[in-house]
Amino acid sequence: MRVDFYQVSRDPVPEIVALLARNTLKAGERLLVVADRPDLREAIGEALWRAAPADSFLANGQAGDPHAERQPVLLSDRPDPANGARFCVLADGVWREAEGFERTFLVFDEATLEAARACWRMLGERDGLERHFWKQDGGRWIRAA
Repeated sequence: MRVDFYQVSRDPVPEIVALLARNTLKAGERLLVVADRPDLREAIGEALWRAAPADSFLANGQAGDPHAERQPVLLSDRPDPANGARFCVLADGVWREAEGFERTFLVFDEATLEAARACWRMLGERDGLERHFWKQDGGRWIRAA
């Protein structure tokens, strides 16, 4: 499993999630986006609809809605991929143990920085897990670790 840590400094979380979703779908994968707060999930859903070029969109839906299993991007409050996703974004900066994901993105900000650092150390003790740390540098992402 691979875990990518994304430290938010410039762009809002919903915009970063939309970027990750676009790249995930380009790779032919489905995505589960997890956040406890309903308002954050709603903002992410809106950003997904706005993120694509005018001739397309990043289709998404909420877990528990009809046809959730069909959604290429599913928004949920728990790491249960009803849409069969193998990629997961933890959009609220809170690590959750989940089985079956090939790649997980932990998006965190200043408020969740210490928890992300603790998670980095904890995951570093696990065998077979690859970690990457990304931070914003102006308008681009650079790999910091």
